[in-house]
Amino acid sequence: MKLLIVEDQQELVDNIQAYLSRGDVVCESARNFAEAQDRLLSFTYDIVLLDLMLPDGSGLNLLRLLKRMNPETGVLIISAKNALDDKIKGLELGADDYLTKPFHLSELNARLNAIFRRRRLQGHTVLEHGSIRIDTDTREVTVADQPITLTVKEYELLLFFITNKNRVLTKQVIAEHLWGDDVDLLDSFDFVYQHIKNLRKKIAIEDSEEHIKTIYGLGYKFTNR
Repeated sequence: MKLLIVEDQQELVDNIQAYLSRGDVVCESARNFAEAQDRLLSFTYDIVLLDLMLPDGSGLNLLRLLKRMNPETGVLIISAKNALDDKIKGLELGADDYLTKPFHLSELNARLNAIFRRRRLQGHTVLEHGSIRIDTDTREVTVADQPITLTVKEYELLLFFITNKNRVLTKQVIAEHLWGDDVDLLDSFDFVYQHIKNLRKKIAIEDSEEHIKTIYGLGYKFTNR
C-alpha cells in the first residue's frame, strides 16, 4: 500500500509512519494544502489519509481535486471535528471512511486495510492470477500449489503487478511505489530490473507463459499473454 498522509501535526505524522511502516505500507507525508497538491499532481497513491483542517486550505477542496484527478484513490478523512455535516460532505465527495481524532493506530490500520481491499483487491484477501495465489493476510505465495519464498520487495512487487495487471508500469512508477520518498536518493532505477529478474525466476513454471512482459522503451506489464 502506498499512502499519503496529509496532516500538519508532525508528531501525529511520525507516530502513524512509525506504526504503519512496520507492515507493507510505504508512507509519504504533506503538512499543508500546497505540498499535498504538489504530491497528488506528481504521484499516484493507493490511499490518502486526509485531515480536513489544513493551515493553508480546506481538506474538502483537496478531496475534490483528488477525485477529479484520480477517482480510484481511496480516501480516509481524519479530523478533530466531529461535526455531522463535515462527515457527510466528505463522504458525498467520494471519501471512503471518516475517523475522528484522537484514534487508536490499530483502528486506523484496520480501516486503511479495509479500504485497500475494497479498492485494490476487490474486497478479497486472496488473489489468484493463473497458477499464482497470494494470501494477503498471511503473505503466503504459491505457484502451481507450490509455496515460494519472496523477499519483502519481491512480494510487494508481485502484489503491485497483479493489482495493476495488463497495465504498463514504468521503472520510475515501480521504484516510487516500492521506495516512496527514498527513491529521490537513488542514482538510477537499475535495481528495479534486478528485482524483476529475481521475481521472474521464482514464479516461472515449466512450459508456462511468462507473466512479466518487458515493453521496450516503456516498462513492464503483468499479463497471461
